[in-house]
Amino acid sequence: MLRLPKVHGVIRRRLLVNYRLDPAVAQRQLPPAFRPKLQDGYAIAGICLIRLEQIRPRRFPSLLGIASENAAHRFAVLWDDDSGSHEGVYIPRRDSDSLLNHLAGGRLFPGEHQRATFAVTDDGTRVDLDMRSADGAVNVSVRGETASQMPATSVFASVEQASSFFEGGSLGYSATRDGRKLDGIVLRTHSWHVEPLQVDRVTSSYFADEARFPQGSATFDHALIMRNIEHDWESAAEMYA
Repeated sequence: MLRLPKVHGVIRRRLLVNYRLDPAVAQRQLPPAFRPKLQDGYAIAGICLIRLEQIRPRRFPSLLGIASENAAHRFAVLWDDDSGSHEGVYIPRRDSDSLLNHLAGGRLFPGEHQRATFAVTDDGTRVDLDMRSADGAVNVSVRGETASQMPATSVFASVEQASSFFEGGSLGYSATRDGRKLDGIVLRTHSWHVEPLQVDRVTSSYFADEARFPQGSATFDHALIMRNIEHDWESAAEMYA
């Protein structure tokens, strides 16, 4: 795969819709190299729903950038190699409304993307988002508004604790069609600020799938939102599954 130069852009909106999982059940969804990163005894996984704008090579003007709506199903993970211990996310599936992302992902840049449609209403406080994949395999629906506190039922005691947990997940490894290797990519944000999202509705066909997650093993925990964050993407070394 050709390695592109560093890519720059703006995260206009990023929703982290998070579930707490039975660690043994989560482990069965991971390649052998990974183990779940735990919070209060639970594995943490979810969907990153992200609108990217002005995406272009670092030295290109913003007017030449592209925009897209994207979804990444992800697990917070830890792993060890010859250089030590690491943390990041494992991404079994990526979806995008961008034809470019679908055609070039995994070829010109890391991360294979499936096609999907997104319907989003966002007034800067309330967000209503529906995503459906073209292959019918996954759908996500979430509606909520910005809040000041985490839900009382969350395994995270505070916004600061949740923020710290997810900030460490900048290195992501994505599943590929051949099943032999994982594409690596690093997200470097120029700032980091999350807020809780008080959720009125959330559904996920992926985490509701009892073939993957037996009844009671995956529970919605909370959602976070980020806005207007400049960032860079760059390739990371591939890993063999």
